[in-house]
Amino acid sequence: MPDAALAMLSEGQLAELAAAYATPPRAYHNFDHVREVLRQHVDVAAGPGWAQPQEARLAVLYHDAVYEAGRSDNEVRSAEMAVAAIARWLPAGSVDAARVAELIELTARHGQFTPDDFGEGPVADDTRHFLDCDMAILGAEPGVFDAYDRGIAAEYRGKVPAWVFRLNRRRFLKALLGTPRIYLSAFFHERYDAQARANLRRAVNEKR
Repeated sequence: MPDAALAMLSEGQLAELAAAYATPPRAYHNFDHVREVLRQHVDVAAGPGWAQPQEARLAVLYHDAVYEAGRSDNEVRSAEMAVAAIARWLPAGSVDAARVAELIELTARHGQFTPDDFGEGPVADDTRHFLDCDMAILGAEPGVFDAYDRGIAAEYRGKVPAWVFRLNRRRFLKALLGTPRIYLSAFFHERYDAQARANLRRAVNEKR
């Protein structure tokens, strides 16, 4: 369960992480989002499994630790925070911090990958599953998806003109809808593709 993953953190590490996700206040990229992605991590563990479960779990925990709407360096800064936290809070050599950072930085390119981009083998499967965990929200029930979409809009409010946000958001969602595979792994493709496409079609039409 997600709470079990959080319970594995020391009190100090958990407090530091929670404070990061509360700054600045966020409508979507907050600690509730982390818990939801952790649920997906648990589902992968119970299904196809993780080759490096610890690294994937830490990447989930830190992937949006630094988030300011409109900035292009959120993922790099989140990865740096993860590496520093691993060095501070976890036993030396117990975690591949470079791998955690690599996974986090890949989230900057959601929607730009194909299933073949990462090669074959268990580590490649981890990459696909990790990125899909973060994108699972696209295949949520319509009401949950709509709340996510509103949350993203709220985070950008006041950062960019509303018409610019709508234009760019529609362009992003339409590009996702146009990809042959929204989800990079078979596990997530089978679970969420149909609902994700229905959600995206509706959102794209509403933003005309």
